[in-house]
Amino acid sequence: MVRANLDRSDWREAGPATGLMVSAAAVAGAAGVVVWLTTRQGPAGAGRVASGPSMDSPEGQRLVWLSRTSNPWLHMASAVTGFVALAAAVAAVGGLVDPLPALILTAVFALASVLVLGCASVQARVGEDGLRVSFGPFGRPARHWALRDIESARVERRTPGQVGGWGYRLSGLGTTVMLRSGECLVVRAKGKEFAVSVDDAERGAALLNSLRAKPLR
Repeated sequence: MVRANLDRSDWREAGPATGLMVSAAAVAGAAGVVVWLTTRQGPAGAGRVASGPSMDSPEGQRLVWLSRTSNPWLHMASAVTGFVALAAAVAAVGGLVDPLPALILTAVFALASVLVLGCASVQARVGEDGLRVSFGPFGRPARHWALRDIESARVERRTPGQVGGWGYRLSGLGTTVMLRSGECLVVRAKGKEFAVSVDDAERGAALLNSLRAKPLR
């Protein structure tokens, strides 16, 4: 593909394979700019808004808390990268470009699309079995913490700027699933902290603390 275009002095004169690569790079770059711009939104200052809330848990009743959050910008980024992967695959099958580079491009963008989609939505569930956080449209993969392993639960306000961006982030604050700025449910288990940005986080933390306070059966 490269040798076929060595005599071209301008990228606009390149063959269809190079044109596809340039277009794919442009689309991916545009998606990255959109996601980057969204990380600049939200309040600059953030801090803890609640510490160890609790609630009354009536005897004989099983209480369950559910909350789900999604990020439309991450869904858009997943769709764009998926479209690029599909376009590269079609071009390779149709003989419009050299197969090997197109297949590599397809694999890279397809993997990126799946990974971004997996971090674009999250659901948190609190019950007698502890905390379960599920990712993506199908609830897989998922992470689970038993009540006996949870040391504390609280609410904090966090922003993408604090944790390094959107999605599944590792930072000095621990692990954060950041889909929107604002309240996050934060649990400390086995000496490590995990936070997820979901609505009604205070109620989830309160139920966790209430269930933790009950004697183990």
